[in-house]
Amino acid sequence: MAFGYLGKILRVNLSDDKIQVETPEENFYRRYFGGRALIAYYLLKEMEARVDPVGPENKLIFATGVLTGAPFSGSGRNSVGAKSPLTGAYGDAEVGGFWGAELKHAGFDAAVVEGKAKSPVYLWIHDGQAEIKDAKHLWGKEIGESQKLIRRELQDQTVRTAQIGPAGEHLVRYACVVNDLKHTAGRTGMGAVMGSKNLKAIAAKGKERVKVADPEKIRGMVAWFNENMPKLSPNLHNYGTGAVMDASAASGNLPYHNFRDGEFPNPDAIDAKTLKNTVGVGMETCFACTMRCKKVVKIEGKLRVDPAFGGPEYETLASLGSDCGIDDLPAICKGHELCQRYGLDTISVGGTIAFAMECFENGILTKKDTGGMELKFGNADAMLKTIELITKREGIGDLLAEGVKKAAEKLGPKAERFAIHVKGLEVPMHEPRLKRALGLGYATSPTGADHVHNIHDTMFDEKMLKDMKSLGVFELVPIEDFGPAKVRVFRYFSTWRHLVNCLVLCIFPPWNYEQKVELVKAVTGWNTTAFELWKVGDRALNMTRAFNLREGFTAKDDWLPDRFFHPHNVGALSKTAVNPEQLHNARRIYYRMNGWNEETGAPTREKLEELDIGWVADKARIM
Repeated sequence: MAFGYLGKILRVNLSDDKIQVETPEENFYRRYFGGRALIAYYLLKEMEARVDPVGPENKLIFATGVLTGAPFSGSGRNSVGAKSPLTGAYGDAEVGGFWGAELKHAGFDAAVVEGKAKSPVYLWIHDGQAEIKDAKHLWGKEIGESQKLIRRELQDQTVRTAQIGPAGEHLVRYACVVNDLKHTAGRTGMGAVMGSKNLKAIAAKGKERVKVADPEKIRGMVAWFNENMPKLSPNLHNYGTGAVMDASAASGNLPYHNFRDGEFPNPDAIDAKTLKNTVGVGMETCFACTMRCKKVVKIEGKLRVDPAFGGPEYETLASLGSDCGIDDLPAICKGHELCQRYGLDTISVGGTIAFAMECFENGILTKKDTGGMELKFGNADAMLKTIELITKREGIGDLLAEGVKKAAEKLGPKAERFAIHVKGLEVPMHEPRLKRALGLGYATSPTGADHVHNIHDTMFDEKMLKDMKSLGVFELVPIEDFGPAKVRVFRYFSTWRHLVNCLVLCIFPPWNYEQKVELVKAVTGWNTTAFELWKVGDRALNMTRAFNLREGFTAKDDWLPDRFFHPHNVGALSKTAVNPEQLHNARRIYYRMNGWNEETGAPTREKLEELDIGWVADKARIM
């Protein structure tokens, strides 16, 4: 009997309305687990190189993991992946809520969507079946309205939805997929891929429950978690992310004016504690999770904010706030709500607007370009207006909907120095001038700058060290270190994070490494070890690396924006920056530690064979 997975993968070709079900064997699941590795498998195995990301040849994959839907905190997530329309590289994003578990309940571990529908459609997946349904009446609707219509049409108010909004329909390159109004698969533009296929939504509902091999073990671990979680993660439980903005600003980590300046003057105004005490109306959660770390805000009056769309996390508070020079909390909350309604990645939106603001202040963009709008740092009204324009691809919004890399290329070399991205993906709200290993992670990430499958140097303390000893890391490494010891810690930590993206497990619940091994054992019944799980993460890393090499990326793309090689003008980072020679050396060390060519960063055929994925060498044309 299979535990943890159902053994069924849905295949839907929208071009010819063909629906099939695949039934992979156990070894397939044990080799790839789900999430990132499963997505990379289909993209490498079945898709030709250099396809148009918004063409019908791109595949869009919704994947759970072997832990998804099991009854413990952190198991409610799913991944969405495809070739990214923003970067042209491997793209995926993880998302919480309830939809991932509901896909399992509906009878499937994953859904692979191919082709393009002739007109707008949505998928209805329920109790082991799938139907393609007309969505012309949904096209153009915001997320909240379309969910209401889908539930009314299916006559079930408990149906779970994964949707795009108008941004995805207009192929905004950083449009996202939204689960149940509040939860977003935000990064790399998966919403644009969905829109390019004329796929408005996937609705899911089912009675299937995930079978676990050792329910008693799971119950015991859940009891431990519920007893210890409040003291292990008090800030997340009480405030969500963004509860220490003052400390982040003091260290120089909080981005200000497009990562240009130091000392954002009013961090308390956009802090999660301030949010909770002023506009917060509660905390919500995801499937089977007792952390309840999801903010909910409500604002009445001119900037009315509907609590149905949740509330802003740290990334949004910083991207629409300090990075744009804005300390107007209600405006930031409104910006978050608009992004949820329209289906936009708040990190890329904020980074793109901050880029445009710096271009405006330097005369590269003018009022003629902006339709008379004063697109200056600190202008909250302009920020909100620009979100609307980006969504509709109107005026300056049509340019900015392309993302900072493509927008800067159109504006010229003077603008390119203000485009803060890696491989085309806007940089998250964490500062590599402070966190050097994080910078290495930005540079080498397969998806472009990412803060989740990455290490934050400032968090590598005695508590983390105690956990990492189970991976063979025995000593602390100073924050400012950027040598082999720091690279080794980064490699171990980030490779495990790639595993977590295959398990599709939330990183917030404080399960340690050993407990994650025990969870996999208890759910699947496999005689797994930390060694086997490490190899799953390593496999996912190498597959995504191979995909990017096949698409034409080289070691030159594993680099940071020039801005990070220069200090802030004032503040804690006014005398420090990333040293490009140290970054180049760290990158070379990382390549060699991974078993990659130290000049090109290409995995060797022997490395891929060692990971039991030798077929990738042929698909990616690796010698």
